Amino acid sequence: MRELIQDTFYELIKSYDRCIIDYCLMEDDYPHQGKRSHWNAVLFAMLKVIERDIDYQMEAEIESSAEHGSAVEENASSWTLNMEKAECHPIDAAAFLHVPEIQRVDNFGNKFYDGEAQKCEDGQISYWHAFLDPPHGTGPVMENGKKIRKYYAPVDFEIVNRTLFPQGSDGLEVYEWTTDWSDYFDAGHEWWGAACWSVYDKALNRYAVIMVSATD
Repeated sequence: MRELIQDTFYELIKSYDRCIIDYCLMEDDYPHQGKRSHWNAVLFAMLKVIERDIDYQMEAEIESSAEHGSAVEENASSWTLNMEKAECHPIDAAAFLHVPEIQRVDNFGNKFYDGEAQKCEDGQISYWHAFLDPPHGTGPVMENGKKIRKYYAPVDFEIVNRTLFPQGSDGLEVYEWTTDWSDYFDAGHEWWGAACWSVYDKALNRYAVIMVSATD
């Protein structure tokens, strides 16, 4: 597998700088083999997320050492994984990409959506909840240097997924994964939530892995 680092999706998601979801978009030279290919995609994505975490720590260490005149220390990511524990089951693609409606916003900025549950039946958070309602809020949406929305709205969720899955949900094969196979998910298990999905786009022959874990 290889990551599609030049895909326009990565540029789009940078504009949502308060988004706490980890996305990985990739393609494979081998024919799609159902669940096995999804397993490979999830493993590849987690290794990429760990790599990004190490890079982030290194950048922070370099910045700190420059400020304080100390030596740079290499730190490995604290996240480990055991894919032998990972289990998954297929879910409906249209339900996965469900876009909720905001019914009202209270004086504290809390948003109340329509009747769609924020957590799936197995206790994992839903994808839209992960994008729209992270534990520390989302902040404004900017366009050409101007604030066009106070917070991420359902339309932003639609924009992101239209870019990620341009052919729509009909050709998507989606698996939801357990979150007990890596301590990446430990923060989310504390309170707010954790989730992992793998999506195979049959029309484009590519994979997207979507992972999230956060707490207060």
